[in-house]
Amino acid sequence: MKVIIAGAGKVGTMLTRKLLLEGYEIILIDDDQQVLEVCTERYDVMAVQGNCASMETLEQANIKKADLLIAVSGGDEYNLLCCMTAHGINPNIHTIARIRKPEYGEQIYKMQDVFALSMTVNPERQAALEIDRLLKYPGFLRRDTFARGRAEMVELKISEKSKLCNVALNDLNGIIRSKVLVCAVRRNGIVSAPDGNFVLREGDRIYVTATSKELTSMLKNTGIITHKVKRVMLCGGGKVSFYLAQQLAKSGIDVHLIEKDMPRCIELSNRLPEVSVICGDASNQNFLESEGVEQCDAVVALTSYDEMNMIISLYAQNYNVEQVITKVDHTDNSKIQDALGLGSVICPKELCCNQIVRYVRAMENTTGAALSIHTFADGQMEALEFRVDDKTLHIGDPLKALSLRKNVLIACISHGKVAEIPNGDSTFALDDRLVVVTNGDVVLHQLNDIFA
Repeated sequence: MKVIIAGAGKVGTMLTRKLLLEGYEIILIDDDQQVLEVCTERYDVMAVQGNCASMETLEQANIKKADLLIAVSGGDEYNLLCCMTAHGINPNIHTIARIRKPEYGEQIYKMQDVFALSMTVNPERQAALEIDRLLKYPGFLRRDTFARGRAEMVELKISEKSKLCNVALNDLNGIIRSKVLVCAVRRNGIVSAPDGNFVLREGDRIYVTATSKELTSMLKNTGIITHKVKRVMLCGGGKVSFYLAQQLAKSGIDVHLIEKDMPRCIELSNRLPEVSVICGDASNQNFLESEGVEQCDAVVALTSYDEMNMIISLYAQNYNVEQVITKVDHTDNSKIQDALGLGSVICPKELCCNQIVRYVRAMENTTGAALSIHTFADGQMEALEFRVDDKTLHIGDPLKALSLRKNVLIACISHGKVAEIPNGDSTFALDDRLVVVTNGDVVLHQLNDIFA
């Protein structure tokens, strides 16, 4: 399948790397020749230099023979015009546009056909929704939902005082008294699929699959505090902060948003009347103290700079804020982030790329494609949700009789409204939903790909 990516920024290059690994033919468009040269040196792609919204540039990229155009350039307007022009030249092409400005949200939804869009993505809004979910379920560093919210995969860090520290997985259920499945463990940056003899150590990050009810029980039995968040401090006044503050205010949460640019503060104050907007430098420890950081249930670092967000999160940790969330744009510093203990780490660009990759896989497989894709453990693992259809193999066979591909694990089976953490005797039926966990080396385009 031929894919054109318009825009070689952070999202464009991340998409290029992900889609090349899956065997797609990539053509990259950007108006910066130096950026393209760096990409062509690093990746096996064809590059076209020029304005991605112009007919001439798109024709140079052979738009007539392309199956998909992904417009992720710096401007929303360029992305829209790029998709409309591409569709005018090639009416059969699928188009995805990144639209980030809040003021375009409603009209894009209502005029999707007019703009010739197959799908739109908004990394900042996705990140805000992810953070909102984390704030409403304290205790987890990360939380992904499957099977219409009936099953979840969460990330926990083992602390020195944790009841799970120095415990073998075989003995886990006796402590947590909940039915869960530890799908993966990350230790010193290396991810492994543990067996029952694996002993958890301080600093380990574990990825657990269970139903929402069982996870609540697990938090209670392990002594992890999960009181409701009432007061949140947002540091940085960008798009993620806007979307998140809007969402939290609707939920009745006391939101304090700090931004150092006065004109932006005035704009945010006018658009978010229920939010306390404060003009100041969130990277200044004395300022944070004066604004009552110690009284906050959660601090979310959302400035434009990863380094500043890390510093703010460390300040919050120093004041014993119970929940700290850090936004990052660069995922190649994960070992440093782990060592610093920044709480939950959110990468908007990675969330956006995962959504696009899911769409690309679904294009190639009209039946049996993944309903959702979640990348975790620094991109080393994937959790995918599939629906069992009439073409799925081994319907009704017990799992212990199946031969799965190496590094593939069936983590959950959802039978209608009931989610199950499976054992060897478990089976799946037509229309059930399966959550499958695999490492990054195995690409699953459809459910039947899990079988050896």
